[in-house]
Amino acid sequence: MTATQLADCDAVISDTDASPPQMKAIVQYRYGSADVLALATLPRPTPKPDEVLIEVVAAAVDRGTCHLMTGTPYLIRIAGYGLFRPRNRIIGLDVSGRVVAVGTEVTRFDVGDEVFGIADGSLAEFATAAEDKLVLKPANLSFEHAAATAVSGIAALEALVDVGRAQPGQSVLIVGASGGVGSFAVQLAKALGAEVTAVASTRNVDLVRSLGADHVIDYTEEDFAADRRRYDLIVDIGGRNSVSRLRSVLGPTGTLVIVGGEGGNRLTGGIGRQLWALVQSPFTSRRLTTFISTEHHSLMERLAGYIETGAVTPAVQARFDLGDAADAIGLLDSGRASGKTVIVTGAACDA
Repeated sequence: MTATQLADCDAVISDTDASPPQMKAIVQYRYGSADVLALATLPRPTPKPDEVLIEVVAAAVDRGTCHLMTGTPYLIRIAGYGLFRPRNRIIGLDVSGRVVAVGTEVTRFDVGDEVFGIADGSLAEFATAAEDKLVLKPANLSFEHAAATAVSGIAALEALVDVGRAQPGQSVLIVGASGGVGSFAVQLAKALGAEVTAVASTRNVDLVRSLGADHVIDYTEEDFAADRRRYDLIVDIGGRNSVSRLRSVLGPTGTLVIVGGEGGNRLTGGIGRQLWALVQSPFTSRRLTTFISTEHHSLMERLAGYIETGAVTPAVQARFDLGDAADAIGLLDSGRASGKTVIVTGAACDA
C-alpha cells in the first residue's frame, strides 16, 4: 500500500472514531431526593428543526424541578414524565446563555444571540430549547438574573394580571411571598399599583420588605386569617392554607388565585385543593380559581418589559456551581431557599 493510500486510510479511521462533542450535565436515572442527582459527561444535544442549541451560562431551579426530580405528586408520572423513571434524564428548566446552533425552521434567533427562557434539561453546559420558549436577554439583565426569570416570573405575571386581573389601588395578599414566584409577585403587584401585604417567615421578612411590600406578616408570629382586613386579590403560593381559610379574608367580590401544586398528598399534591376551589367558585360572589402556567415567549417578553424599566429585579439569593447543583436543589426541596437559586456552568458570564 502506498503512503498516499495509508494516509487516506488513516483519515477514514479518524473520521469513523471521532466522538461527538461532549458536555457536563446533571442527570438522574431514578426518582428520589437530591441524592439521585449526579454530574455526568454526555454527548451534546442536537436541536430539532424548531429548536436552538444554547451554550448555558446560568440556569435556575424552581419547585417544578423538585417535583420532576422526586416524581411526586404521582400525577406527574401519569402526565407523561415517566411512570417508573424520569423520561428526561437531564434536569432543569430555567436557562440563559448564547445560541450556538439553530434548527432549520428557526426564524427568531441567530447564532450568537444572548437569550433566556425555558429549556429541556438546563442544568448542563449545553441545552436545547423550543424557539417559542425563548426571548432575547435584555441588555440590563445579567445572565444569572435572566436565568432566574422565566418559570417563576411567568407564573407570577399570569397569577396577578391574566388570571387575578389586578388593578391599581387594590389590596393584594401574597401568601408565600419569599419564594421564587412570590418574590416576583410582590414586585409585579407593586408595579401594577396595588397595596401589597406579604406573608413570609421570620428569616425572610427583610427580604420581602426589600421587594416593596407595604405590609409584611410573619406567619410564625401572626395569623393573617385573624385580621379583620379583607383583600381584593389573594395569590396563594405556599400551599399550606385551606380554601376556606383563604376565603375568610377575601373581600365579598374578591379573587383567590392558587398557584402551583404544593401541599396535599403524594398522589395528587395540591391539585385537590385547586379543584375544590373551582367547585366552590360558581356558588359564591367571590372568584376562586387556578391555572396552568403558559410557557410562551409572549409572556417572557411582557416580563422583560418590567425588568427593563427597573420595576422588577429577579431576587437571586443563592449561587452554586454546576457540580454543586444537587446541593442547590436539596436546599430548595427542603423549603430553606429564599428568592431564586441560580446554577452557573463556568461559561463566560457577565455577572
